[in-house]
Amino acid sequence: MGDVAAMPGGATGVPDAPADPGSRPTALLPLTQLGRISAYWLGLTAIDAAVGLFIAYQLAYTNIRGDIPLGAATAGVMVMGAIVGIAVQPTVGGISDYAVTKWGRRKPFIVIGSLLDVVFLFAIATSNTLLMLATSLLLLQFSTNFARGPFQGYVPDLVAEPQVGVASAMVGMMQILGNLTGYALVAIAAFYGNRQLAIVTVAVIELVTMASVVLKVDKGPPPKPREGKSWSTIAREVWGTDILQERSYVWMVASRLFFLMAGGILFAYVVVYLRDVFLFNEAEAGAVNGAMLIVVAGGTLLVVVPVSRLSDRVGRKPVIYGACVVGAIGAAMVALAPHPAIAILGAGLFGMSAGIFLSVDWALMTDIIPRASAGRYMGISNVATGSAGLLAAVVGGIVLDVTARLGGDAVAPRAAFLTAVVLYGVSALLLRPVVEPRRGRGGATPTAAPRMDPPAVPA
Repeated sequence: MGDVAAMPGGATGVPDAPADPGSRPTALLPLTQLGRISAYWLGLTAIDAAVGLFIAYQLAYTNIRGDIPLGAATAGVMVMGAIVGIAVQPTVGGISDYAVTKWGRRKPFIVIGSLLDVVFLFAIATSNTLLMLATSLLLLQFSTNFARGPFQGYVPDLVAEPQVGVASAMVGMMQILGNLTGYALVAIAAFYGNRQLAIVTVAVIELVTMASVVLKVDKGPPPKPREGKSWSTIAREVWGTDILQERSYVWMVASRLFFLMAGGILFAYVVVYLRDVFLFNEAEAGAVNGAMLIVVAGGTLLVVVPVSRLSDRVGRKPVIYGACVVGAIGAAMVALAPHPAIAILGAGLFGMSAGIFLSVDWALMTDIIPRASAGRYMGISNVATGSAGLLAAVVGGIVLDVTARLGGDAVAPRAAFLTAVVLYGVSALLLRPVVEPRRGRGGATPTAAPRMDPPAVPA
């Protein structure tokens, strides 16, 4: 089955996409199609990483925040944008499940959101006040999640059961490469004193990866029937409490939240860590941060493919437990490092942890969600992604500011990073109630995710 170039509404390598939005596709996709489905993640996560690190440099090395403490300024800039992203992504993802267009139910949202991203990225790059920076980030969170919510449904829409593990690994790899691309661009640009150029570059990357998906990937299954429902009714139903009946899904989302919060603390405060613990100036921090990124990249890329294959044999949950353990060790090493070389080694373990998690997290989520409502469920699951950065900034910022007052600036980032160790442990505990579908030899045996009536809510 080869690739066929087509306009967005055409079929491109998936001739037997399921006629029922609730059924799983049976056609195996060529690797090029799996790569294109995953490619847009590179563009999206490059934006997330680049903007996050850009803001960290702006707050740490310019006077944009005035007399506001660093932790409070970081949380303040991120809070409203994160809330918007949390609201928009699942809502628009749920709406896309029902959308009727000649391009299919996902693509129009991806195109509109991507084009708006370019506008708001330019606004972030040129912001010269804290209010302007926060407002631009809020608008970017709206646009990027307008695209991201519907895009979440593509793997459940198009990938057959035997390829879920491979597709998850490719999604994870693209997310990792996107994060590394975004961070590396800003770290290099900071070293040369032109951080704004990095933001322009990630905008171009997103447009290229968006075009690859929209022009080359099949439009997928038909939409769910609206049955006379208004769009406002559909939007409200996205947040209906019936979703709590998917007990394993709820616990999985909670576990994902705490895992991503742990990593979010490390990324949000790495710049102030290098500045206050090792007394680096901006160029020196950029150089060491770049070295840490290289090690993170090596750790992540080393584990993605073998761990994905391992999860097909032993299950997804044991692999995610391993990710929590490795992440906690890495975070502790960075927090307690007496020398930058030890911190870089800890960053490598953190990278391995992220690679392990991202290579199987998507597969487990795909296994347990109802297929017809993939946009809704995958969008809700990424509330964890959207809120993790916010909560990481808030929790880490509180620890940072309180510890700075009590023990001094050099101690504060270490205390914030030790908080990540605790969060990895909580993530592992929350994963325990998840019931993973049984896996036979050579793949998963499809089983329904357990339901509970009345719904059970994680404490």
